[in-house]
Amino acid sequence: MKMAMAAKPFNLFRWFSLVSLVIILAVAILLGSAATRFLMRESIDRDAMLSAQFIKSIADVEVIHGNFSPGLSLSEFLDKRVDGARLGVSHEQLVKSHEEFFDHIVRLPDVLLASVYAPDGMVIWSTRPELVGRHASSDSRLKEAIHSRSTVTVDRHGGERPVERYFLQAPKGLYLESFIPLQDSRGEVLSVIEIYKEPVDLIARMNRGLVLLWTATALGGAVIYLSLFWFVRHASRLVEDQQRKLVENETLALLGEMSTAVAHSLRNPLASIRSSAELALEVDPGPLHKNLGDIITQVDRMSKWVRELLMSARPLSGDQEPVDLTAALEETLAAYEPQIRHAGIEVDWQSRQVPKVVSHPVLLQQLLGSVLSNAIEAMPRGGRLAICLEPDVRRRLLTLTVSDTGSGMSPAMLEMAFKPFHTTKRGGLGVGLVLVRKIIERFGGDVSIDSRENAGTNVHLTFRATAGG
Repeated sequence: MKMAMAAKPFNLFRWFSLVSLVIILAVAILLGSAATRFLMRESIDRDAMLSAQFIKSIADVEVIHGNFSPGLSLSEFLDKRVDGARLGVSHEQLVKSHEEFFDHIVRLPDVLLASVYAPDGMVIWSTRPELVGRHASSDSRLKEAIHSRSTVTVDRHGGERPVERYFLQAPKGLYLESFIPLQDSRGEVLSVIEIYKEPVDLIARMNRGLVLLWTATALGGAVIYLSLFWFVRHASRLVEDQQRKLVENETLALLGEMSTAVAHSLRNPLASIRSSAELALEVDPGPLHKNLGDIITQVDRMSKWVRELLMSARPLSGDQEPVDLTAALEETLAAYEPQIRHAGIEVDWQSRQVPKVVSHPVLLQQLLGSVLSNAIEAMPRGGRLAICLEPDVRRRLLTLTVSDTGSGMSPAMLEMAFKPFHTTKRGGLGVGLVLVRKIIERFGGDVSIDSRENAGTNVHLTFRATAGG
């Protein structure tokens, strides 16, 4: 029979990290690409507009400089096929205006090739004389400029078109092709200026702008992703911690019910066994005396387990109040003084005045007793027990550190330290540290342990200090 494989739990944090990264990358690339196209298009259109305004200004200046009749425009007689006499313009004026206007066109910065077209598509002038007389009536951009009566500009890249062999110099990369229509006083397009240019300064500024744009896009995407990543990781850890606590509470509740049932079931039989053993000791002090003493000792140990089980199972009771931690600690040390002396343990403890802590006297004594008992039992052949109090006035906390030089714990043992009924001590029940954490968290404190094998253990108990000190 095949066992059904358990479905893997859905890892929200991992999937969110991957999906959000893909989405943010896609959005950043789309926004960056859209901004890049907009930046390039606006820069190119701006450069073409300035070139068109400059050329039209030159044409207007030539009309004024040539003292032509009012209402005439240079576009009406750029075509050498036009009879100047019909327009009231002498041949000398035409030749001079042509030469000066075309000389200005040639001297435009970054020009690779310049040509002038008549409305029928014939080249009437060019920086390359061999192009004069050719027709380009099939050029869609030329037709668009004539019909729309506005400048038409496209961006090209070197090596794309055969016309590049006529350029004054080979383009290094991006260059612009602009068709600039010149109109007469009635608005009719009578000539079109075609200019190929490689605006080096504009291209350099565009490249700097693109680098800045993509850098900002990358940084913005990274900041958004890292912010979401931190937020979701924090939320995921909180959810995992809450789930862990929920499982632990459910486990403790179930174990508590079982422990209570077992403890109550054992209490009366144990009391009867102990009473019978004590009675037997009084009646028969003979050879069974030692065996009866062992029975009483083991019954007492089991009774102690029963008390610990009942205490770990039931809710903690007792209102919080200010408690003198130093006095409670000295009282607990005095209670364990025989065990400390018997094990040959050196105690390093200096009493000092510290603020009172928020706790309960009885529960605090139980907490301190459990911690000190563990430390003493970890050093059966002697050692050093160090106790230190460190107040944190700003945060209103008080940390008690209990350190021993015993055998210490491995990482695996340290991870299981607060698990119920987990113990490495012979005869231990495994509820001591569970109760310690339960008590200290009951009053808003915290407990942590750091330990290394054969190097000892440090237990850090953090209490809330009272406002009055």
